[in-house]
Amino acid sequence: MVNQTQSFSNHAKFDPPFHFFVLPVLLINILVVGYLLLRHPGIGGAWVLLVSVSLLVLAGRVRSWATHLQDRVIRVEERLRLASILDQPLRSRIAELSDTQIVGLRFASDAELPALFQRALDEKLSRSDIKKAVTNWRPDYSRV
Repeated sequence: MVNQTQSFSNHAKFDPPFHFFVLPVLLINILVVGYLLLRHPGIGGAWVLLVSVSLLVLAGRVRSWATHLQDRVIRVEERLRLASILDQPLRSRIAELSDTQIVGLRFASDAELPALFQRALDEKLSRSDIKKAVTNWRPDYSRV
């Protein structure tokens, strides 16, 4: 994906080992253990099913922690970027943006950032609406 031009339609990232191996294996494991538990009830099978479900929940939480941490880093980076690009009085309004709006603005080029920033504030654009409004996409190949 590093060589592919990013846009709104293709910027979502799939991690093949996670999305196409780990999650399916964990889901199939729950189904298999559940089936075996129904066929041969017992405390051991119930325990294995509980552990199987907890592993799936853990996998989801680990992914969630990574994306939340990434969003925190993006917010810091984008606040610095906004402070360096925006002129007053827009610079004094940076704090009015929601966290999700700031994350959405990361794909806007420096040239279109002030106008999109103003629109995000005035129209209360969502993260998705901000991304859709970007005309000159600034790619982010480092996201999780």
